[in-house]
Amino acid sequence: MPLVETEGLILRSYALSEADKIVVLFTREEGLVRGVAKGARRLKSRFGSSLEPFTIVNIEFFRKEERELVSIQNMDLVRSYFDIVSDPDFLQKFAYLADVLIAFAPPHDVDETLYRMVKTCLDTAAENIDSLVEVALYFELWLLRLGGYLPDWNKCDVCERVLGENEDVNLQMNFHLLCRACEKARSSRSVTGAHRDIYRAVQRLAPAEFVDYAVGKREVVAEISETFKRIIAHILGRESVGEKSLITSN
Repeated sequence: MPLVETEGLILRSYALSEADKIVVLFTREEGLVRGVAKGARRLKSRFGSSLEPFTIVNIEFFRKEERELVSIQNMDLVRSYFDIVSDPDFLQKFAYLADVLIAFAPPHDVDETLYRMVKTCLDTAAENIDSLVEVALYFELWLLRLGGYLPDWNKCDVCERVLGENEDVNLQMNFHLLCRACEKARSSRSVTGAHRDIYRAVQRLAPAEFVDYAVGKREVVAEISETFKRIIAHILGRESVGEKSLITSN
């Protein structure tokens, strides 16, 4: 039963008993981890404020191969977002993102690239609360890309022709694109050159750079985000993925 030490982001915590809590973290070196923090609900808990959602911590825990829940031994606070977490818009948006991340990430599946992306999105939103729509799209697109689910919006799904920069095309039920020459019936949903410009920008820019790039393009950003929410809902087998989620339960 080795002792594991890693950095992690608190996603959620909830009561296990009168004294203990279950904590869900996304960690740099262990992926998604669920663990028991014994005594965390006591007034003089050694964990203090380190179990607050969207807190970066250094964590130590014991893990047994046959058990899903690890035994959390210690947490040291690295960074708290307490001041911004109290904002209802921030809390709602990141509660949704945390819910999606928990659903996507297999337990103990290490993905340091995904961890860095999540952490950078959190930092970007904390620095600029008005960037939540853009940060959410960035998160959704990269989650799909790293998971191998991102549709290729650079070419037609049938003839495989590379689409023109300003070419308007149709969105299929499978979320891939059809050029006008290949379509059999006009879709009620179209993807414009402006949509695909944002799609490409997310993949080449850091979150803060994308926020600056997307100034004045929020309507387009929101439209693409809505499509990606539908893709995520389809993958998770849910009719819809909402943006309201309970983070903590005392």
